[in-house]
Amino acid sequence: MITTAVHLQISSTVKSPSQNPDDYARIAEAIQFIQAHRHEQPDLATIAHHIHLSEHHFQRLFSRWAGVSPKRFLQYLTVEYAKRKLAESRSLLDVSLDAGLSSPGRLHSLFVTLEAMSPGEYRAEGEGLAIRYGIHATAFGEALIAITPKGICNVQFLDAEAITDAQAWLQQRWEQAEVIHDPTATEAVGDRLNQSLTSPINKPLPLLVKGTNFQIQVWRALLSLPFGSLVTYQDIANRIGKPRAVRAVGTAIGINPVAYFIPCHRVIRSNGELGGYRWGLTRKSTILGWEASQPQENYETATNR
Repeated sequence: MITTAVHLQISSTVKSPSQNPDDYARIAEAIQFIQAHRHEQPDLATIAHHIHLSEHHFQRLFSRWAGVSPKRFLQYLTVEYAKRKLAESRSLLDVSLDAGLSSPGRLHSLFVTLEAMSPGEYRAEGEGLAIRYGIHATAFGEALIAITPKGICNVQFLDAEAITDAQAWLQQRWEQAEVIHDPTATEAVGDRLNQSLTSPINKPLPLLVKGTNFQIQVWRALLSLPFGSLVTYQDIANRIGKPRAVRAVGTAIGINPVAYFIPCHRVIRSNGELGGYRWGLTRKSTILGWEASQPQENYETATNR
């Protein structure tokens, strides 16, 4: 078992969605309703009525948040789209590896370095370490963000579990650490969670993650996934050289401690279905739909930086 510091730099030109938690809650409710009634194909007025907004207000809200209309957004949530994207993403990853690039993410705005902590630091289970955390509004709902002097150790969305559960998980994960509620200390990270989608970042964003060698391999593979891409659990197993460890890969992805920045949301089933997500399938749909709705030229701009 090891603990690894991951330094992540994101530089992109894509438009950041609204950070208003009420906006996200309504968007998520609308998407959940649409998916539950997909066979009836509800129209805009029906969806707007369900979330208690006028048709005009809902159209404006959704377009402001996603950058596209609800109808266009829903096209990115179909199984057919997912299957096409899986093939495209796999081809892109293959091309980048053939070109000799150690990280395909470098084609798309990610710069990643890994720094392993000593076995002694791991065995100390956080002894002498101060972890500060806060709850912050993000484009995809409220999130608990926790930081150490060496980097961010936890980002988790809060709809799927109570705040007290998230706090308990954090303390359990770092048993001997001093866990301090200090939202002022984590506020800048909350801002970066959204700003990193809109502007170049000159200083790498450090992440401090704790896991087994296998888990670190899986999370490292996730960091190489380009923005807007989709891969399968089998793809990740192949990528780390363990093609028969698909179930173990799924488990490692399921306990990813840093939401969004380690993009476990980009891994779906081979049949185009979403699979699981620690923070709820509605949120996974929302994140994937938003990423897919960003103009392709934005990816190319990021690539050419």
